[in-house]
Amino acid sequence: MVTTVNSLISRLQDLLLGHLTNSGVDVVAGLHDIVARASVLGPDGAWLAAAAHADLSDLAVAQGQVDLGLRHLDAAVDAGYNDCVALHVPTVLPLHRDPRFRAAYGRMRVTQADLDEFFWLHREMRIAVSDARTATVDNIGRLDTGVSPLALAPLPTRVPNTPGVLITRIHLAVIQGALQRSAVKAEFRRSSGNTALDLIDGTWDPTRAGYDARHADDHDTRRHHAAQARAFVERPGVATDLAPCPPLGSLHYPA
Repeated sequence: MVTTVNSLISRLQDLLLGHLTNSGVDVVAGLHDIVARASVLGPDGAWLAAAAHADLSDLAVAQGQVDLGLRHLDAAVDAGYNDCVALHVPTVLPLHRDPRFRAAYGRMRVTQADLDEFFWLHREMRIAVSDARTATVDNIGRLDTGVSPLALAPLPTRVPNTPGVLITRIHLAVIQGALQRSAVKAEFRRSSGNTALDLIDGTWDPTRAGYDARHADDHDTRRHHAAQARAFVERPGVATDLAPCPPLGSLHYPA
């Protein structure tokens, strides 16, 4: 198979989605393969190598392999990784004292326009998880046979100033995809169960089901409008010149 930027993007998304949904994929081997294949593409593939190294760094640190994680972070930054917001997630804060981490962070450059989007992307990750939990609770006990997918904010379409933004867009898309897959699977189980109630013993309540369907449709519409309203909008006149990332520890990860 011919390696292209688009094929590697799809491969990376599939790997991360499989990892999040516990499909048994060997994500570490897959990420190393992406690094190797991205190198064949030259400068066009550098950001994909950065993405794979950043994910390998996260996996290593999560497993307590800090030295390995920092080596992958170093390689990610060399290849263009610059998501300084991600490096302020609470689980990473203990690494801020490590001089190797501080050196890697100090080499990153970002524009204010891209920094705005980084904050939006990470905030949307948190919102997507919260909304998925809320939807799960709201759908408990529904007797209708409809299926309500999650309402997800659209990914930004602006041309970023740095390719590192593309990495975090992939991360958001993967989280949205994993949550959507889980939600739809649960919804089909609920819908099938309600159908079975009617077919097996006739205990299904069509009047209540009709009420639940109308209530769900109203919720779905409001959630869809809310998600669309959260779409990223670049601030007029925001700076697009490269500058060092804000000082380490000065950023607060979106709550």
